[in-house]
Amino acid sequence: MGSLATYDMENGDILRTIQVVKPEKSTTSTSTSSSDVSLDVHVRFQILRMLIANVQEVMFGTKLSVLLPAIPFAFVAEFYDVGGPWVFALSLIGLTPLAERVSFLTEQIAYFTGPTVGGLLNATCGNATELIIALFALHQRKIHVLKYSLLGSIISNLLLVLGSSLFCGGIANLNKEQRFNRKQVDPNSSLLLLGLICQILPLLFRYVGNEPAELATASALELSRASSIVLLLAYAACLFFQLKTHTQFFEQQQEEGSDEEVREEEGAVIGFYSAFLWLITMTVIIAILSEYVVDTIEVASDTWGISMSFISIILLPIVGNAAEHAGSIIFALKNKLDISLGVAVGSASQISTFLLPLCVIAAWIIGIPLSLDFGVVETGCLAFSIVLTVLTLQDGSSHYLKGLMLGLAYVVIGACFFVQKVPYDQSNANDLGILLSSAKLESSSS
Repeated sequence: MGSLATYDMENGDILRTIQVVKPEKSTTSTSTSSSDVSLDVHVRFQILRMLIANVQEVMFGTKLSVLLPAIPFAFVAEFYDVGGPWVFALSLIGLTPLAERVSFLTEQIAYFTGPTVGGLLNATCGNATELIIALFALHQRKIHVLKYSLLGSIISNLLLVLGSSLFCGGIANLNKEQRFNRKQVDPNSSLLLLGLICQILPLLFRYVGNEPAELATASALELSRASSIVLLLAYAACLFFQLKTHTQFFEQQQEEGSDEEVREEEGAVIGFYSAFLWLITMTVIIAILSEYVVDTIEVASDTWGISMSFISIILLPIVGNAAEHAGSIIFALKNKLDISLGVAVGSASQISTFLLPLCVIAAWIIGIPLSLDFGVVETGCLAFSIVLTVLTLQDGSSHYLKGLMLGLAYVVIGACFFVQKVPYDQSNANDLGILLSSAKLESSSS
């Protein structure tokens, strides 16, 4: 008789059952030992083969894997204190493939968790790089880095990511009319406009308010905290709208598409636990590299002669949006604009109404004055980016000229912050004024 030995070798849902046949009593002990050894070697070989395939899929499943050697080089440069600019550059390069792989891993987990949990996971991890950089900047009280990086991520998603997607999609589909469902764009557009209102009002306190400067800055801080709570509630309501009550609006493209374009969807290429462990590992590495970036950004700015605003608003968001950029262009080339718009505009609205107010609330908890006042130039660039995007998407159609206009607008904004030389001690002036005003108000009240 034989006994049944079951081995769970996790790669997707692979579960193999191996029949182990016990030798008869007449079989010699030598043959018994050799069969057990052969079975054990076979099982170990299968596990090793699956492990290698798993590593190959995760680490080398993207063309950005050529940038992965920058990660150990960044660790070595930090350990041997090679220099701040080298550490900053290598860390920035290393974050690019990691951001793309985090997006890939969340998609793999979504295969097992279902659309609702998968959507929430993508909403949480889609901008993991921006969130981690912002939290480290907040911990080190580098408010200018936090504000500029989040502001730049919104502008980058709206102009660079969306613009390049519409341009490439229009060129690749010159003989087709590219159309998208405006019902999918409207919720994100409303979130962006609501976030813009909450960022303009604190700015107006400094210029059109009748209060003294000290009271105006303190009022702007209080308004920013109240607005952040409203933005978080609005984002939660939008998630509930998209994932629960009106899911039919966001599945329309798959229902209307042809058989070739609708379901080219593949199954999960790695298992749930593998994806989860890889996600934790890469998040830890992103956290380490993000700390290096925040620590050395001022040194890199001084050494290279590039303004802090340009590095934070232009360079950092390009790295953080690598996953959105690649995915959005790919879907646009396949004439799936609904998905491209969901990636680009959805990521921008997420940062504006979730990540940014979350940082304001976190700063409030730990006693750091962080307002939604970005400054005149910064808020103006954000406002024009949102308005231009909303006007571009208002008719439900697209062509390459629209994408070109968005891209050129991003070039102009990048040039604006490149020539803007804001000294380091003045880039945080707004929140420094809030801090001093709050301290004076507390002392006067006591």
